[in-house]
Amino acid sequence: MIVKKLHEAGVTSEHAYLAAFGSIGLSLASWLTSRRSENLERADRWGIFVGEWAPTFFTLGLALANYEREETPAGPADAG
Repeated sequence: MIVKKLHEAGVTSEHAYLAAFGSIGLSLASWLTSRRSENLERADRWGIFVGEWAPTFFTLGLALANYEREETPAGPADAG
């Protein structure tokens, strides 16, 4: 139901994958920035907090990819 609503809103699996890779990059950037301006423990927490979103976005990307595959009608090449 959630995947269908996301698909109807125009979110594709590519969007979710880009968000996942963005989360990984943002995690690294926030960790590096926090490490320079704060103590190491707090920097680790920032990096982990942002990085925890990547698996969620990858999972949504897989779910959307499966939904998109089911929504694609079979073409003439698949008939034979």
